[in-house]
Amino acid sequence: MTHLLTGLHSHLRLGCLALGLAVSSLAAQAQALPEAVASALVRAQVPPEAVSLMLVDAHGLNAPRLSHRAEVLANPASVMKLLTTTAALDLLGPAYTWRTPVWVDGQVKNGTLYGNLVIAGQGDPALSVEKLWLLLRRVQGLGIRRIQGDIVLDQSAFAPPTLQAGDFDGEPLRPYNATPEALLVNFKSLVLNFVPDPAQRVAHIHTEPPLHGVRLPARVPLASNPDAPCGDYRTTLQADFADPTRILLKGSYPVSCGEKSWPVAYADPASYAARAVLGMWLGLGGQLTGEVRSGTAPPTPPTLVATSPTLAEVLRDINKFSNNVMTQQLFLTLARVAAPDSPATFEAAREVLQQWWARRIGALPAPVLDNGAGLSRQERISAAAMAQLLQVAYASPFMPELMASLPVVGMDGTLKRSRAPLASAHLKTGSLRDVLALAGYVHASHGRHLVLVALINHPNAGAARPAMDALVDWAVAQASRSSPVSVDR
Repeated sequence: MTHLLTGLHSHLRLGCLALGLAVSSLAAQAQALPEAVASALVRAQVPPEAVSLMLVDAHGLNAPRLSHRAEVLANPASVMKLLTTTAALDLLGPAYTWRTPVWVDGQVKNGTLYGNLVIAGQGDPALSVEKLWLLLRRVQGLGIRRIQGDIVLDQSAFAPPTLQAGDFDGEPLRPYNATPEALLVNFKSLVLNFVPDPAQRVAHIHTEPPLHGVRLPARVPLASNPDAPCGDYRTTLQADFADPTRILLKGSYPVSCGEKSWPVAYADPASYAARAVLGMWLGLGGQLTGEVRSGTAPPTPPTLVATSPTLAEVLRDINKFSNNVMTQQLFLTLARVAAPDSPATFEAAREVLQQWWARRIGALPAPVLDNGAGLSRQERISAAAMAQLLQVAYASPFMPELMASLPVVGMDGTLKRSRAPLASAHLKTGSLRDVLALAGYVHASHGRHLVLVALINHPNAGAARPAMDALVDWAVAQASRSSPVSVDR
């Protein structure tokens, strides 16, 4: 897909030279923080030395309006997704789609496939329960109701992950920790839906997707006190996920919670795809005499192909809701596209991104990459480098797709609860233990845009959200000015 944007390369290369002039002397421009931001940081007990800031015109022709420790490498948490998604728009194009091919490997007679059904994952980050259902319905549309053979899942497009779901923070059941794989079904998560029934004193439970061989409760008692607050209902349920084949709920559910959905990562992720595919196939009335197993797709053309949403659509889920595993799927896809005959690895993806950075950005030190999603203690980038990345993106034809993928302040995604001025900016957020970050575009009423980057690395970073809101408020005021203003030391 790189041919889609080959005509842009020389334009962007020239743009980078101009953009580089705007940040060439940033090391000498450490500036004092705006008063409201400084006060909020004091209340959060975060020192200025733990903060990196950059506010600069999006077109990159003027000196920065604010530059505070902008050259310092810092952990950006999920703000690193901006690098992966910007590079993907350039290298793949906004109309790129993932294809999941399916082979009917045998003869079909009287509703029976005498052979194997083969599904080859190609890294689709959006293969949800609904998409899997449609794919299997298309198989049945070929006249297949019974498979006298196996269902074969080909996962060879991506190398097997070297990390386990709980390696990052010891929370393997958190969906954000799901690891990537070529045939990623529903983020390897199980969704428990609770519907209280006061008349029967129970909450009915519906789960998606149906996982073959997993016993799940159909109901759970309501809390004995009908006035009990919802609170932390997940703790009240006393869930036990220790046995992947039998999930237990030993507690109760407060009726005051109403309907709730609880997504949880499946405790045996290696078996998830096989269980989901078989559970869905049987749920559709299909039959299977063999098993669901790993294997390799045949060299012949596929019988049918399931197509994902476009990259531009996928980016909205990635950036607005900071989806880690979708980002890692995209990260590995860049390696897969660059070397289609080799299983994609994180190492290869890092090399693709570093080469892209050298070509498109170049003027500043390259970021330190790990998995491209920011769910890492190793990834680093400076505020100045992130600002220049956003300036390059702003000058490109895919700027509308990137900006539309970012949360709108106070309206949606991870910024829905922000107290900064409503709809004043499109910003990507990031947070880890000891890390708080944001970066994106601030809007002015007359159509001007500023690039804003803020990185906080400190044990009290989580308490600094009011400082971030104050920074956005101050940046909006700057965006409405007709010309840059200086901030003295």
